[in-house]
Amino acid sequence: PPKPPPPPAALAGKTVVVTGSVEGYTRDQLKELIRRLGGKDTSSVSKKTDLVVGGENPGSKLNKARQLGVKTITAREFLKLIE
Repeated sequence: PPKPPPPPAALAGKTVVVTGSVEGYTRDQLKELIRRLGGKDTSSVSKKTDLVVGGENPGSKLNKARQLGVKTITAREFLKLIE
């Protein structure tokens, strides 16, 4: 039988930073999920960052993203995006 099509790459070509905790996921699980969806996980925010996901207790990365004009979303928005 033919293979099913691959899932859409919701984060294809995007550099993503996750800051803070996301309920139900470890940091390693989130990194793997981002990679599977075509994104690149990184730990530092720069002008080249496409998306910053702010979980609980996000710290200074979220503020830096806002200062640089990088798109920020909540952990809940991120989970909806990747469904």
